Amino acid sequence: MSKIIWTRTDEAPLLATYSFKPVVEAFASTAGIEVETRDISLAGRILAQFPERLGDKKVEDALAQLGELAKTPEANIIKLPNISASLVQLKKAIAELQAAGYDVPDYEDAVDAYAVVTGSAVNPVLREGNSDRRAPIAVKNFAKKYPHKMGAWSADSKTNVATMDANDFRHNEKSVIMPAADTLTIKNNDTVLLDGLKVEEGEVIDGTFLSAAALDEFLKAQVARAKEEGVLFSAHLKATMMKVSDPIIFGHVVRAFFADVYDKYGEELLAAGLNGENGLGAIYTGLESLEGGAEIKAAFEAALENGPDLAMVNSAKGITNLHVPSDVIIDASMPAMIRTSGHMWNKDDQEQDTLAVIPDSSYAGVYQAVIEDCKANGAFDPSTMGTVPNVGLMAQKAEEYGSHNKTFKIAEAGKVTVENSAGEVLIEHDVEAGDIWRACQTKDAPIQDWVKLAVNRARLSGMKTIFWLDPERGHDANLITLVEKYLKDHDTEGLDISIASPVEATKISVERIRRGEDTISVTGNVLRDYNTDLFPILELGTSAKMLSVVPLMAGGGLFETGAGGSAPKHVQQVEEENHLRWDSLGEFLALAESFRHELNSNGNTKAGVLADALDKATETLLDAGKSPSRKVGEIDNRGSHFFLTLNWAKELAAQTEDAELAQTFAPVAEALEANAAEIEAELLAVQGSPADLGGYYAPAEEKITAVMRPVAKYNEIIDALKK
Repeated sequence: MSKIIWTRTDEAPLLATYSFKPVVEAFASTAGIEVETRDISLAGRILAQFPERLGDKKVEDALAQLGELAKTPEANIIKLPNISASLVQLKKAIAELQAAGYDVPDYEDAVDAYAVVTGSAVNPVLREGNSDRRAPIAVKNFAKKYPHKMGAWSADSKTNVATMDANDFRHNEKSVIMPAADTLTIKNNDTVLLDGLKVEEGEVIDGTFLSAAALDEFLKAQVARAKEEGVLFSAHLKATMMKVSDPIIFGHVVRAFFADVYDKYGEELLAAGLNGENGLGAIYTGLESLEGGAEIKAAFEAALENGPDLAMVNSAKGITNLHVPSDVIIDASMPAMIRTSGHMWNKDDQEQDTLAVIPDSSYAGVYQAVIEDCKANGAFDPSTMGTVPNVGLMAQKAEEYGSHNKTFKIAEAGKVTVENSAGEVLIEHDVEAGDIWRACQTKDAPIQDWVKLAVNRARLSGMKTIFWLDPERGHDANLITLVEKYLKDHDTEGLDISIASPVEATKISVERIRRGEDTISVTGNVLRDYNTDLFPILELGTSAKMLSVVPLMAGGGLFETGAGGSAPKHVQQVEEENHLRWDSLGEFLALAESFRHELNSNGNTKAGVLADALDKATETLLDAGKSPSRKVGEIDNRGSHFFLTLNWAKELAAQTEDAELAQTFAPVAEALEANAAEIEAELLAVQGSPADLGGYYAPAEEKITAVMRPVAKYNEIIDALKK
């Protein structure tokens, strides 16, 4: 029997799984397809590290298993968004598991074991292919027909991006293309930072650093600038994915904003480990047990009062932009700000112009270019704007996301070198103590596959296609050489394919968007992550509605289901009101592509019929306005799943390609239709009261099932299909 692997992840996508996966299992079984769950949640990843401590509670390392599966032609994986854990999230998950009776150690007692759990632990393992991410035609047409709300822009807006103009990762980057396979060593003076780094012929190896002194000088100036201009101060980083560098940078931001407090109390704060890297919230918690903590907390509060206005995550609860490093993730926060007139929220819960502080200049200019366009031309119009799909280089841990074990906070001043096995220096930098140095690597085969995928998408779509590469960056300069080389391996006759720096590519793309024209962005890994939130949020209102296909290099398929940046707020609403506003459109789109992969790989024609019927059902769902509402007492994720299921069954009953499927689903469609009013009423009736999930990171199976499958009649109809 063929298999589709449905990943068990975290937060809102996990809750939605308990409602939708039983439907998927039932429908897929009619085509001889088994749907198997693999747990790659943060809790599951933690437990997998300690089999020797858990006895009969031990769990398999599902992530490692899926990583091996992704390297085979048999892979057919549907990957939902998972937590890329910050240290704060990790410690909360550990505490929850310990309270539930799992014998897992405290973080401080197993730092090395937990290192493989935090940050982008999942994506580099599963992504054995490059990314093809785009808005499906049905979704784009719906957005044009029913455009989401966009905030008005003023030419007088004071909103801007602030970024470093020297001594950051972009400006200090050096890069080499390996002439042969080798083993590299990274040193600081005579101290080995990393040994035995195996590289392949043709692999691109980079090294760069961010100067701590330059960063502090830059941040000090931005705090003063925000105060002088009367705008909100906000920091935008990726402290979850970039789990070594960005928390350190976040700590610098906190210390710069509260410079007077650290000037006076820095010795006590730093001795207690309260350096800001875990956010202001962690500092406040730590002060509770610190002698003189009340006095120091008062100093922090005075600094908040007297400094520049600070952007808020939740003004009602006093949660600032600097409270938790994982609360303000750049790829979600910057598009949301641009969509909302360039505003973030202040302490009075009012919108206000904002200084968006993005220290590293590698991609900050992309956001500034969009902001400048909005100041000049006003907000974008979703009813007429074009689209910017993405082809992203991410296979085999390409670029920065694979660099965590090659990122270091420099302990002593000196020279960092990358040396080959013969002792020859390939890359070197003069560094000071506290600087952040990092290397990353990009193998040649993924680059070739990336170029091929870009050409294929350009040919299939007919869209103008731009490689976003900066000739002033060492890495990108080498990539330009390789792209120009590998484009010659393909038929590009009649295609419009070019190369431009990210800033220039942004300007071209947004100009074309306003004319209703479409432009494929072909980018590296981090910029892929940024672009696949930026443009979808502007075009569709959310990145969760994008189709994300990863053609795995071994021949299998990985189908991703959207972004989970807003998932924590969704869970909070379920706990308070039993209403889940998570939109599973990404799951619907990914599932259809997964069925098509089964058709194309194994000749399973029933899978193809399921896919076509699902696409039609999804379009009907959108047109009927049956996507989840944000408000309690209105349709939520469970109701949306029900109407999708009803539409899907009706399409399968009505189709003429497969008589057996039509016969199977005719009574199902009839039963769902006959009981629709009752089912819908019951799904609405459960809302309004708190829901007990039995946990946040590791909710209880029976409790989450009861919450997400509350209607017995609906469950009975679906479960009967599997018998």
